Amino acid sequence: MDAETLSPAVYADVLRGLARVNIATLTPRSTLAFLKRSNAKTFRLLDVGYGDGGMLRAIWKWAQKRGIACELVGVDLNPRSEAVAEARHIPGANIRYRTGDYADLAGEPWDFVVSNFVTHHMSDRQRLDFLTFMEQVSARGWFVNDLHRHGFAYRGFPLLARLLGVHRIVREDGQLSIARSFRPAEWEAMLAATHLSGVAQVKRVFPFRLCVERHK
Repeated sequence: MDAETLSPAVYADVLRGLARVNIATLTPRSTLAFLKRSNAKTFRLLDVGYGDGGMLRAIWKWAQKRGIACELVGVDLNPRSEAVAEARHIPGANIRYRTGDYADLAGEPWDFVVSNFVTHHMSDRQRLDFLTFMEQVSARGWFVNDLHRHGFAYRGFPLLARLLGVHRIVREDGQLSIARSFRPAEWEAMLAATHLSGVAQVKRVFPFRLCVERHK
């Protein structure tokens, strides 16, 4: 879906399909639960790889209902994501969508750094660098929301995607993403490689999510 030959219209359609999948599979729930456990009354948060901005909007709505003041920033390498997210922006929401590399934002103050379905797209080196980045720049903690590599999820996703009527690219990429995602022992090894064993926790979350959580 990140191919440069993909037209803006098709890219937007793919992101709309991904948004439907995320809603159907309760994607925001685990990230919002992480923020709730932090007990933060105000925070500044960075979402790496925001796509259509759905997670940022979910966090904003969640915070507004609870009287929590927050500033939300998303960064995505794909410049087409910014236009899609801006088109769905909640009027008046303190959310900014940026295009670029998350590493360029290391000098800014962040309470939390989160990501959703991003880490399985990274190389091994990139993933370790990302874990190190989050640990270094987050004042209160970070959260990785990703897929759990599981045979049932792999075989069942094409059916779910067809029922939701999403774009063919979503059906194909979704199954590939499950195949490229991780199991708990693999995350534990990555945490050990970044000296985060016993500091960050790997959690299984329904349905077929594998999350990594760090509170400070």
